[in-house]
Amino acid sequence: MPATGDGRAPGATGSPGAQGGARTGHAQDRSAPGAPAHGCAPDRAPAPGQHPARTPERRADRRSDRPARATAPIPHPRSKAAAGPAPSTGPAASPATAPLKLLVIEDDATDAQLLKAAVADSGAPIEIHWTRGLDQAFGLLAPTSSGSRRSRSRGGDPGRGGDFSCVLLDLAAPADLPHPSDPSDGLEGLHELLRRAPHTAVVVLTDAAGAELGAAAVAAGAQDFLIKNETDGPLLARALRYAVERKRADESQRRLVEAELRGQENARLQRHLLPTPLLDGANLSFTRRYRPGRRRALLGGDFYDAVRTDDGTVHVVIGDVCGHGPDEAALGVALRIAWRTLVFAGLTGETLLTTLQHVLEHERRSDEIFATLCMLTIEPADAGAPGAVERARLYLAGHPPPLLLGEDHTPIGLPSEHAGPALGLLPCDDGQAVWPSHTFELRRGWRLLLYTDGLIEGRIGAGSLRLGQDGLAELIGDHQSAGLTRGRLVDSAIAEVEELNGGALTDDVAVLLLERNPTQLILG
Repeated sequence: MPATGDGRAPGATGSPGAQGGARTGHAQDRSAPGAPAHGCAPDRAPAPGQHPARTPERRADRRSDRPARATAPIPHPRSKAAAGPAPSTGPAASPATAPLKLLVIEDDATDAQLLKAAVADSGAPIEIHWTRGLDQAFGLLAPTSSGSRRSRSRGGDPGRGGDFSCVLLDLAAPADLPHPSDPSDGLEGLHELLRRAPHTAVVVLTDAAGAELGAAAVAAGAQDFLIKNETDGPLLARALRYAVERKRADESQRRLVEAELRGQENARLQRHLLPTPLLDGANLSFTRRYRPGRRRALLGGDFYDAVRTDDGTVHVVIGDVCGHGPDEAALGVALRIAWRTLVFAGLTGETLLTTLQHVLEHERRSDEIFATLCMLTIEPADAGAPGAVERARLYLAGHPPPLLLGEDHTPIGLPSEHAGPALGLLPCDDGQAVWPSHTFELRRGWRLLLYTDGLIEGRIGAGSLRLGQDGLAELIGDHQSAGLTRGRLVDSAIAEVEELNGGALTDDVAVLLLERNPTQLILG
């Protein structure tokens, strides 16, 4: 009865163009003397069987008879204390009092001087630049290398092209366009202006007989229109400020809608790219969490999968392609699909890993790309034998070993002495790359935690110390003793790792928790 998993898993002058006017307890206990050796930086490859440095010692209170703690809610990263106001780097004006940089497109010099007088009468801080036509205006509106969309919408330093807060366009000014968009509606100049300066507020000027044309200009994309001889200084200043704020609000709304649509699309893509474990009949609970390290990324280089074959064997894999870009994410998806295909084709063990390395070698963009991998094969117990136990085979390719979670809240790291090299580091045709298996028993009520190295490479406090495998084992044991299980156990562990790191983890993180469940399959 599978449930849906989450996988978890924004002043006019006389001439045109002239310018006028951690929680300390865990941080201390989980110190590690060195950084783990599983990093996926291309310039340092993990040696076969090499794993992160161990923490000095477990805490003295790690005893089987220590009192159980009350169940606590999932901890969340500590909010940073307010550091006080940021130091001022100089006088800054609020948007309401900052000078508004206005470009007037007006072919009549007398009207331009009247606009300048109206602005002076209003007392508003408006800086006017005047051009006679659109050609000269487009030269001033052209974006500069130092300009940005935000600076264009908020105004900028005097004299910088493309930093105008608003454009005041007289619809009677000649357009002089070689290919007008629609010469029949009288708005061809406005259409071209909106095309050339899409992020700048526009107010149009008309005469008394052109009120309908002004309304049409607003419908076409202008923020407001004013009628000549009916506009005084305060009305002009108010209309310009309104136009700028309206344009800013429209831009914010547009970006918000774009972000929402992008988020919906990303969610759909992620649902299709992340696997759906095929464990029908396995009677296992399967909890997984996935967090790409890159901001706003769909996927990272980590990958995982779990399937059950017809003979009842459960196959589980978790891996990590070095790097964090879209190429590495695509390679991770390719390896995951290839792994599932090879499992259903009957390949297992070293034969499967050798074939998977060939896939990696053909799909990677450079010879420096490699992937670490942990693979488990869980054989069903003999139903006819009393007290029969399940047996599992573990294969490690430069990857940290899983944790076996015991009922006494003391997680045990599986041995890694027989680990082989990461896929893609050594050639496998001449026998240099080998991946021997480690066989172990799974007693009644077993639980296995598989993870990528992004979870154990988080820092402890402000120094360079890392959490490491022993630190993670102790952390998981603490949360187990607090009564957390399955999804709450995984979520609380990730939350505390981020808290100890002082913020979000920079590397990709994938975590799988498998548990023998005698009643039904549970996906978390």
